[in-house]
Amino acid sequence: MAIPRVRPGNYPAVLSYGFRPFFLLGSLYAGLTILMWLPMLYGRLETASVFAPVDWHIHEMIFGYVAAIVTGFLLTAIPNWTGRLPVQGLPLAALVLLWLAGRFAVFFSADIRWLAAAVIDSAFLLAVAVAAAIEIVAGRNWRNLKVLAPVCVLFVANVVFHLEAHLKGETDIARKLGIGATVLLVMIIGGRIIPSFTRNWLVRENPGRLPVPFNGFDAATIVCSALALVAWTCFPDHSASGLMLLGAGGLNIARLCRWAGERTWRDPLVLVLHVAYAFVPAGFLLAGLASLLPEAVPPAASLHALSAGAIGTMTLAVMARATLGHTGRELHASNATCLVFSAVVVSAVLRVAYAFIPDVTALLHVSAAAWTLAFLGYAALYGGMLVRPRLRSRQPNPVPS
Repeated sequence: MAIPRVRPGNYPAVLSYGFRPFFLLGSLYAGLTILMWLPMLYGRLETASVFAPVDWHIHEMIFGYVAAIVTGFLLTAIPNWTGRLPVQGLPLAALVLLWLAGRFAVFFSADIRWLAAAVIDSAFLLAVAVAAAIEIVAGRNWRNLKVLAPVCVLFVANVVFHLEAHLKGETDIARKLGIGATVLLVMIIGGRIIPSFTRNWLVRENPGRLPVPFNGFDAATIVCSALALVAWTCFPDHSASGLMLLGAGGLNIARLCRWAGERTWRDPLVLVLHVAYAFVPAGFLLAGLASLLPEAVPPAASLHALSAGAIGTMTLAVMARATLGHTGRELHASNATCLVFSAVVVSAVLRVAYAFIPDVTALLHVSAAAWTLAFLGYAALYGGMLVRPRLRSRQPNPVPS
C-alpha cells in the first residue's frame, strides 16, 4: 500500500520525502566526482585528502553516492512498509547536512586530520541506520528489519575504510566489504521490486508467463551469495572462494531467468531493472574466475561489474522510477531517460573492458564520459520534479511490501 501523506510544515518540497534531496544530491555528486576523478588520477588535480586518489574515488562512490541513494530509498520505502509519516522537514535536513559534512570532511581530511574526518563521515550511515530502525520498530514492521543488516555492514565498512587507509595505506578489505553490502541490498530490494513491477506490467500489457514469486530458492541464493561475498572479501585468492563465487553467479543467473525479463522489452522502466540485475551474476562469475585464473581475469573487472554495473545501473533505474511515481508523474520512460539508462550501461561495460585491456585508455575516458552523462542527465531531467511539490493527479508508485 502506498502512503501518499506528509506532515504539513513550513519547509520546501525538497524536504518532504527522503528521496528528493538524496536522489538529487547523489546524482549530482556521482557525475561531478567522476569529472574530478580523471584529473586526480593523472596528477592534474590535488585534494586535501589523506586518501590516495584511487581510494578517494572508491570511497566517495560507495560511501558518498551509494550511501545517499540507499538513504533516499529507505526513507521513502519505510513509510510504505510501516504506515507511518516519513522523515521530513528539519530531521531530514539534518541528515542531508550530515551527509554533506562527510563529503567535505573526506575531501579536506589532511587539514582536519584523519580521525576527525572518519568520525564526521561515519556518523551519517550510523544516523541513517538508527533513524530507519526507529521507524521500523515503531511501526512494528519486524520483517523489514533485515534490510538494515546491509546498512549496518556498510557503516562498519566505512569505519574500516578509514582505519585501513590510515594504518595500512590500502583499503582492499573495506572496499570489498562496502561493495558486497550494497550488492546484497540490490539482491534483497531487487528481489522485491523487479518481479513485482514486472508482474504488474505483464498482467496489464503482455499476458503470459509471469515472474516466479519469492520462495526458498531466492532465500538460498541470497544466503549463498552473502557467504561468497564474505569469502571474496577475506580470502580472494583461495580456490574455494572462487568456486563459491562461481556457484553464486550460477544461482543468480537462474534467479534472474525466473523473472521473465525477456518479455518486458517494450517498457524501458522495467527492462532496465533486469539489465541492472544481470550485472550481479556477471560480477560473481568474474570474481570467481579472477580467484581461479588470476593471470587471465583481472580483479578490477569484477569490482566494476558489481559497482558501476549492478549498483550504478540499479540505483539509477530505481531513482528514475521512484521519482516519477512519487511525484505523481506517469510511469513512462522518455527518449532522454532511455539515453540516460543506455549511458550508465555503456559506462559499466566499457569500464569492465578497460580492466582487461588497460592500454586502451580511450575505454576509461569514454566510460567516465558516459557515467557523467547518465547521472548529470538524471539530475537535469528529474531535478525539477524533485524540488517541486507532488502533482495531485496520481497516487505515488507503491514500494512492494
